Amino acid sequence: MKTLVFAVAGYNLAETGRMIEIGKAARKHFDVLFASYGGRFEQLIEDQGFRLVRMEPRLTQERLARLRIVLSGETLNTVGYLSAEELEARVPREMAFFEEVKPAAVLTGWCLSVTLSTRAAGVPFVNVLHSTTVREYYEAGLQSWPDRTDFAFVRWLFRNDEERMCRWISKLVLKLAAGIRAFNAVGPKYGLPKFKNFIDLIEGDHTLLADIPEWVGFREVRPSLHYIGPLPARINWPIPDEVTSVPRDKPIVYFAMGSSGKPALVAEILAGFRGAPYRVIAPVKSHIEQMTVGIPENVVVTGFLPAHKVNPIADVSVIHGGQNTVMNACLSGTPIVGIGMHPEQQANLDACVRKGFAIRLSKKRATASDVLAAIERLLHDEDAKAAVKVFQGQLAAWDGPKNAAGFLKETYG
Repeated sequence: MKTLVFAVAGYNLAETGRMIEIGKAARKHFDVLFASYGGRFEQLIEDQGFRLVRMEPRLTQERLARLRIVLSGETLNTVGYLSAEELEARVPREMAFFEEVKPAAVLTGWCLSVTLSTRAAGVPFVNVLHSTTVREYYEAGLQSWPDRTDFAFVRWLFRNDEERMCRWISKLVLKLAAGIRAFNAVGPKYGLPKFKNFIDLIEGDHTLLADIPEWVGFREVRPSLHYIGPLPARINWPIPDEVTSVPRDKPIVYFAMGSSGKPALVAEILAGFRGAPYRVIAPVKSHIEQMTVGIPENVVVTGFLPAHKVNPIADVSVIHGGQNTVMNACLSGTPIVGIGMHPEQQANLDACVRKGFAIRLSKKRATASDVLAAIERLLHDEDAKAAVKVFQGQLAAWDGPKNAAGFLKETYG
């Protein structure tokens, strides 16, 4: 049986969950081997019975803390996860690892060092992305201006023309190589050409899109891109009693910020729920565990929850815009109030806004009262409720893990 290597960012819940779902469907056809440099979600991999190789050098607690800041969009370079020094330490080790296990292909999402090591080793590279992170999205001029740099003088320069701003930033993404300077410094040492931009770096020999054509609506995509459908994590952890016993006497809000929520903003939103006329289920404990936060009586704060089981009981989802969180909300049929932490999450939310069932708030300007106002609007917006139900049905027709496994078997089996 041939080997598939799943190189995961074990500190990112969405990434780890997506790969686990593909792995579960693919292991009937392949010997599935996971690899990670560290992170608290590595345990989920082993809990599902997969072999895990803990790669060296391991991520330190300081480095993991830094990566969390990058995930939260608090750095100027939101794609520069690795330095040249880190790449130089990882790439030869990864190449030696591939020589040892001889994988039929290597899959990743955001374990970005493998974008170099696979190419240098001549190993097929498959990335798992979504329609908002491929070249077609930017060529269509759909990327919105990053919230963190949305200043008044910028809008003045563009005469407050949102469409023009989107076209300009989209073109810039396809021209800008500054964010991948480290990769272009290390890659040529292994005979690799320099990459033109970040998208050029991350797109693999094949790219699996974890969504469906109706989400963004491209006229066409390249043959190397393959729609497979959503890959929401189906991790069946127990649901705490305080969640199952939440009264259904008022509308329920599901408030989740994945691995990348900004703690101060999470705390402000939690406080803003005090006295609001609905119940809130908030799996955001990891974001505020270093803070002193008074939790309102109508809010239940927990650690990780199986979103595919809990999100469906909500009337509205308040989320950060990560791909898994967005797709879980859509599969649950709940309209979305979204606050993207970085441009990719903005793009995911924008796609939902264009479909008529979401409100995206600016990370830079959003207040708790803005969140409450958006929730109220969606609770009474019958058109938004109908639109998300239509999209829910379209998504439900796709079996993402099965489709991914089928593609891998056909291509590399």
